[in-house]
Amino acid sequence: SLPFSPFRAISRFQAPDIWIAVMTQTSNRIFDDFAKLMTDAAGAAQGMKREAENLMKSQAEKFLHDMDVVKREEFEAVKAMAQKAREENEALAARLAALEATLAQR
Repeated sequence: SLPFSPFRAISRFQAPDIWIAVMTQTSNRIFDDFAKLMTDAAGAAQGMKREAENLMKSQAEKFLHDMDVVKREEFEAVKAMAQKAREENEALAARLAALEATLAQR
């Protein structure tokens, strides 16, 4: 004999059991609505976070623009130009020294 009989469970089914089932469904609906509300609130909070980040970024860019701060790319380009000019000056100085030495020998 099985410890549980489906026929015995059906025969014991009473009105309070129906009330508990209805109450459970209502509770689940309340929890579902609450979960949906929290999900929507989290989405709204993420949207507000994105907006705040964009606002702060635009304000920082405006501040840097107003301060005439040079951009990294521009700085690197001028740095490379200065290095090339320095190398050309050293080459010209060496050439001038060689020409002066040649003139001094004559």
